[in-house]
Amino acid sequence: MSGTDTPHEGWRPAFRGWRARRPFVGGLLLTLGGTWILLTEKASLKVVIHIGMQGLVGYLLPVVMVLCGLLTLFSPSQRLFYSILGVLCSLGSWVTSNLGGFMVGLLLGVVGSCLAFGWLPDQEPRVSRRKRRKAARAAAQGFGDGAGEPA
Repeated sequence: MSGTDTPHEGWRPAFRGWRARRPFVGGLLLTLGGTWILLTEKASLKVVIHIGMQGLVGYLLPVVMVLCGLLTLFSPSQRLFYSILGVLCSLGSWVTSNLGGFMVGLLLGVVGSCLAFGWLPDQEPRVSRRKRRKAARAAAQGFGDGAGEPA
């Protein structure tokens, strides 16, 4: 071995552990919302509804949304600030960027920001349904062996 006592487990368990320690879904949705709004800015002129205030803010707000989403993923300790800034930029994109990326980017940004804001870092990891059922069956079998019967 290479000096460690544990064998190489692969990238999936490492990614699951990394993902469990941060508001992954919230940061991902906020990043996707900003990316969607940026893509709708490049839509053909027949599709574009509203170009925005002098054009610059229409590009600035989605870029800030993408940055807030990425910073939420890579710096979860500051998630409250990034999620508040992300929801403000998402709501501001309604006016500045094609109705918030035709509502899709706006909704992705708002939902992602709310998920990041509500994430609790000190929660116990969820136990899968299969493990809960297995534990319940084992407890029921232990109870049925006469442990609770009167003498």
